[in-house]
Parts: sequence; C-alpha cells; structure tokens
Amino acid sequence: MASQTQPVTTTTGSEPEIILYDLASTKNLCFSPGGARIRLMLNYKRIPYKTVFIEFPDIAPTLKAFGIIPPESGLYTVPAIHHLASDKYIMDSASIAQFLESTYPSPSVPLTSELGDEILRKARSVAGKVMQTSVLPREMFILSPRSQEYFRRTREAALGHPLEQLLQGDKESQIWEDMDAGFRALGQLLLTNHDKGPFILGEKPSYADFFIAGSLKTTRVVEESVFQRYSKYPGYHEIYQACLPFMDKWD
Repeated sequence: MASQTQPVTTTTGSEPEIILYDLASTKNLCFSPGGARIRLMLNYKRIPYKTVFIEFPDIAPTLKAFGIIPPESGLYTVPAIHHLASDKYIMDSASIAQFLESTYPSPSVPLTSELGDEILRKARSVAGKVMQTSVLPREMFILSPRSQEYFRRTREAALGHPLEQLLQGDKESQIWEDMDAGFRALGQLLLTNHDKGPFILGEKPSYADFFIAGSLKTTRVVEESVFQRYSKYPGYHEIYQACLPFMDKWD
C-alpha cells in the first residue's frame, strides 16, 4: 500500500480559527469549486484560517480519522473544516457555509434567495456539462503522480472511457456550442441587479456570487484558455471582477 503523502499547509498571518482541508495540486492553489466557495466566504468575512492540502487518495482516511460521518453515499469529500474553538469538523461546502454564516454573522452572506437559487440550478445544469468536458480531463495536468493514478482510475470507471476521449475531435467545441444559449441566459440572470451594484443581489455578495466566481477562479487555475472562454459571456466576467478582492489568499 502506498504511504500517505505529508499534506501541504499554508496559513494567514493571524492565528487561525479554522483549518480548511482542500484538494492538493502541483500549483499549491485551490482548484476545487467547492473549496473555492468556502475560501471566498472566509476571505470576505476575514476569518483567520490555515489551509491543509490533501492528495486525492488521502481524503477518505484523513477525514475518517477525524470522526467525520459521511453521507449515505459513503463518500468523503473536501472541502472540510475544523473549527478550533468548538473542535467541530464539518464536511460539504453547503454545510460549512451554513456553519460559517451562523458562527460569523458579520458581514452577512445571504446563502439563499429566489434569484440566487435559480442561478445555482441553471449553473449546475449548463456549466456542469462543460466543466466535465473542458476542465475534468485537464485537472490531470496539475496533480501529483499519486493523485493522477487515483483520479484517472476513479473518473474513468465512472465515465466508462479514458479521460482523453472527452477532448477528442470536435467533442469539446460541440458541447460549448450546445450550451451557448444556456450560458447566455444564465449570464443575463447574473446581471439582473447590475444597476444596483456589482453582485448578483446588488451591493453586497451572496453565496451565489461565490459559487460563480469560485467556479471561474478554479477553472482559471486548471486552464487559462477555458476561463477566457467562459469570460466572453456577459455576466460572468462582471461577477468574477466583483469578487476579486476576496481572492487575495488562494493557497
């Protein structure tokens, strides 16, 4: 059995109140969309935290050792956090966001809204298909050899074919063409309150902003050209730019 790799740790200047467990990459930067949403929330609320990057094969044994109970699927996933003051371990970005909002209520981050919920549903439907084609196979290039082996084995078992097939021929161009109208419609939703402020709900960011901006930022970490392709659609670039001040710590 391969030995567990020593995790990479980074920290803010202040004494951390949160330990954030995130996916490891050779860039030592966050490339997990779920981790990005929590990172943006931590940065916006200015909560001191330390990041521990974990290799793919080490996620389950690490979180299991913390006593975290997985969902019915039995899958352990990151992000996860350890809140030091309460000694609580929490897994899943939605659960973590709820904990952070209740424990650190100021500045407030609206977790739900009619517009935000609609945007999240459409984003998962539209962008999810593109990310599987354009981002998933390219994540291999920023993983360590151990994580590459795990990632390829598990993802190809789910797909039923090699990762490289996702990028063969005109498959990538075709999926972007198929999703073009959906991207444009979603972009218009992102700009609904643009006359009131730079964020989805207007003057201040919400969880939906962090969902969109986090997905764009992690796409950029994986492959710049795919990020630029996303950014050409109205709405996406505006939300990304509005959230830039909360991307100062990304390691």
